[in-house]
Amino acid sequence: MRNAGPIGSPTDPFASVPLPTSGVSRRPRIEALPPGVSRDIFGPQDGQEPRPAGGQAGQSGQSGQSGGAPPPVAPQPWPMKDKEPSPVFGSPPPSPPPSEPEPPRRRRLLPGLAALVAVLAVLAYVVPAMLMSGAVLRGTRVGGVDIGGLTVTQAADKLRAELAPKLAKPVVVEIGDKQDTVQPDEAGVELDVVGTIGEAPSGFPGPIEVWRGLTGTTDIKPRITVDASQLTRTVEGLAESVDKPAREGRVTFSGLTPKAREPEDGVLLDREDAVTRIGEAFLAGRGTVALNLRPAKPVSTPEGVRAAETRAKRAVSAPVTLTLGGRQAQLTPAVIAANLTYAPGDDGSLVPRFDAKAALATVENTLVDAAQQPRDATYAIVGGKPVLVPARKGRGIDADRFARDVLGALESGTGRTVPVTLASVAPEVTTDQVRGLGIKEKVAEFSTTFDCCLPRVTNIQRMAQQLDGRIVRPGETFSLNEATGRRTAEDGYVVAGQFVGGRMVQIVGGGVSQFATAMYNAVFLGGFEQVQRTPMDYYSDRYPAGRDAALLYPSVDLKWRNDSEHGVLVKTAYTGTSVTVTLWGTKRYDRVEAVESERRDPTPFRSETSSAPGCVPSAGQQGFTVDVTRVFHQDGKVVKRDKKVTTKYRPQAQVTCTATGR
Repeated sequence: MRNAGPIGSPTDPFASVPLPTSGVSRRPRIEALPPGVSRDIFGPQDGQEPRPAGGQAGQSGQSGQSGGAPPPVAPQPWPMKDKEPSPVFGSPPPSPPPSEPEPPRRRRLLPGLAALVAVLAVLAYVVPAMLMSGAVLRGTRVGGVDIGGLTVTQAADKLRAELAPKLAKPVVVEIGDKQDTVQPDEAGVELDVVGTIGEAPSGFPGPIEVWRGLTGTTDIKPRITVDASQLTRTVEGLAESVDKPAREGRVTFSGLTPKAREPEDGVLLDREDAVTRIGEAFLAGRGTVALNLRPAKPVSTPEGVRAAETRAKRAVSAPVTLTLGGRQAQLTPAVIAANLTYAPGDDGSLVPRFDAKAALATVENTLVDAAQQPRDATYAIVGGKPVLVPARKGRGIDADRFARDVLGALESGTGRTVPVTLASVAPEVTTDQVRGLGIKEKVAEFSTTFDCCLPRVTNIQRMAQQLDGRIVRPGETFSLNEATGRRTAEDGYVVAGQFVGGRMVQIVGGGVSQFATAMYNAVFLGGFEQVQRTPMDYYSDRYPAGRDAALLYPSVDLKWRNDSEHGVLVKTAYTGTSVTVTLWGTKRYDRVEAVESERRDPTPFRSETSSAPGCVPSAGQQGFTVDVTRVFHQDGKVVKRDKKVTTKYRPQAQVTCTATGR
């Protein structure tokens, strides 16, 4: 191997093995094989029988016995193990098989399919969205009424026609062991159509809304409003029918006999709570609601009443003698009894109250000459003109001191002679106070009529008597409730029917709203400032629409302000069928006009049958809304215009009284 050149790696692993030159065999002699390579791959060696295909010696021997030549042996692959074979003679490891190239046609189809899907998706949204736009979303329902696909105007009309009647369900109120029914119109319940439709999806819908419009429904809860002021008036009517005020102990006289009235507990409707509960019941759609009554306790005690009754018997046991100089007069037991009462004090006892002015009216002329008595300044209407009657100072008996002296004599039980003294008495209204007020002409007048001979007529006339001659000074605010006070039997008022909160109730002083209406219209036409006025619940054709006034002590009042520079004299007159209020002063305007709008929003009335005691039949009157604007004219032109005043009247039910209730 000396001087041998470099040997390149043969491609055949056995190319470098020398072949034998003898004639014995042409097969190569294998000196060594790589590990794991069998010699059998080269066929049988010298002196070795070919191995049968089965590879077992026994089978080979049997074949030789049969005398058949053995089949040629097919070359066998190298045996493989579980792991990759080691590289032979430094051969490089096999390369991974190349990936199969993507077919060109698929690469061209995929983008086209994606674009087609996107276009179809856009069309699936845009087409129905365009069809749904400009209307309420399909499938939208309000209280079971389907308004989907309608315009806003169409939806509003459908809700008014179909849903509003469904919401007109009354609420039954339970007050103790009594029940009453509050109708939707009595509570001012209305369907807020605009607010309800505002909750519904409309316009150009989004993808989610399109899907919901195509596959589902959208339920909207109807929005309902309750007129709190109207409901408050209704609750006041309920209260008047169920209230049982605490009765105070009291001692009065029937002739000369003391009559004791024991104190009693009472109950009153919780008005604020009732307004809240009834309003919530209408909004929630509940049919029945229980209202709360709260206890009312009297101040007086039974012990105080019994003690006062004993004192009252002693008070009328004999007359009281009044002396003034050489003159005498007697308060008879009958006069004492007519002007003496025992009313609750602060500690539960009853204290005496003596009407000294009324008692003096029976005896003062005996003790004091009429020419000496004081006189208030006032006006008398003579020949259609106000004439000033000046005030006059005088001498008279001091009423407050007289009352203290008489009560002392009645309570002491010892002496019943009371000396009285005259004093200089100034008039309550002086001439100077009324002289410069500019009361010189008629400013306004208004009359209303009524049916004769009803109990309410007595109340109207009594209120007219109380207010006749009242002077309202410049800048003064006049309150009708403050001027007359609580209407009581002691003041000459009687029990009569009056609508309170839509209900006819029997109260002392019922019917005086008619006098309030007469005064309101006189003030309206006189151009004076309106401060507080509550319209009646129902329209009556005996009054101008939008120009009536309710009155209920103490909550419902009529107030107006004399905003002129002159005084106003209130004069009243009445007959058996009418009452008139006239205002005298100085006119500021040639004419004050009431501009009345067309009546709108008519509300139909319901029909009902009643067997309740005292049922009053009614023909029924539809409700409506009206505007009234006051316009002031001077020198042939409009100089001022008030803001319009809107009055909404309830529908008055048609009531049929059954035979048992009449």
